[in-house]
Amino acid sequence: MITFTSTLPDELLVKLNNMAKRMSMPKNKIIEKALQIYLDQLTRAEYVQSYKQAANDKDLLDLAEEGMEDYLKQLNS
Repeated sequence: MITFTSTLPDELLVKLNNMAKRMSMPKNKIIEKALQIYLDQLTRAEYVQSYKQAANDKDLLDLAEEGMEDYLKQLNS
């Protein structure tokens, strides 16, 4: 595991310290979990954005429709 050092605003560090005490959990574990959740949310947001862009791309929609037609033919045969 790699060590990472950073600075945090005082108010955020106070909240982190308080939560760590209430949960009897190390601060680094809280930060690790929060960062993982945040990065997962960013990844989901990227997917949503890419689907929105794809929905406006006529060539891509035509290609998807052709693919679905071929898939339906395979299912029916």
